[in-house]
Amino acid sequence: MLTFDAAGLIPAIIQDALTGRVLMLGWMNEESLRHTRESGEVWFWSRSRQALWHKGATSGNVLRVREIRADCDADCLLIRALPAGPTCHTGRESCFWQDLDGNIHEPPASGFVDELEGIVASRRAATPDESYTARLFEKGRFKIAQKVGEEGLETAMAGVAQDDERVIDESADLLFHLLVLLNERGVPLRDVLARLNERHTPNRPAGSTQ
Repeated sequence: MLTFDAAGLIPAIIQDALTGRVLMLGWMNEESLRHTRESGEVWFWSRSRQALWHKGATSGNVLRVREIRADCDADCLLIRALPAGPTCHTGRESCFWQDLDGNIHEPPASGFVDELEGIVASRRAATPDESYTARLFEKGRFKIAQKVGEEGLETAMAGVAQDDERVIDESADLLFHLLVLLNERGVPLRDVLARLNERHTPNRPAGSTQ
C-alpha cells in the first residue's frame, strides 16, 4: 500500500531506462498514477495548476514506462522510462543540469561508463602531447578502429588462456577504445544501448510494469 502525503501526493523520480540517468522528479496522486499504469506513459499531478499533467502531451516528449517501483517506506516512486525526447522544459535531457551555484553541466552520469563517455568527448579538445585519447583522435578513424580490433583480439586471447585479472584489464582497454570509436563516428552510447534493448527486451503491453 502506497503512502501519499497530506495533499494526496507522492514524489516520483524518473530514470532513463537505458542509461540510468536521473531525468526529473514529479508528483503523482492516485489518479495520475492510475493513468500512468493504464496508458504506459507518465502522468503527473501539477501542483501549480492543480490539474492532471500528461508529460509530453504538447511537446511529444513523452515518457514511456518500463518499470515502477516503490521505496522501502512506500512513500516515493522510482519510474524507469524511455524518453521520447528531452525531458526538461528547457530542452535539456535532464532537469538536473545545474549545480548549487547555477552553473550548467551535462546530465548527471549514471555510472563510470557514462562518465567515461563524457571524458572521452572532452579529450577531443585537448592537445595530442597531453592526452593519449587526443593522439588517437589526431590519427583518425582508421587508427582508432584498428585499436578496437587489436584490443578485441587481446581480450579474446585473454579469455581463453589468461587469468581473470588479465581478462579485466583487456576488457577495460576494449571498452575504452570502443567509446573513442563511437565518439569519432558521432554515435552516442545511448544509441548502442537502445539497439541492445530492441534485440533483447520482449514486447510488453501498454502500461505493463515489472
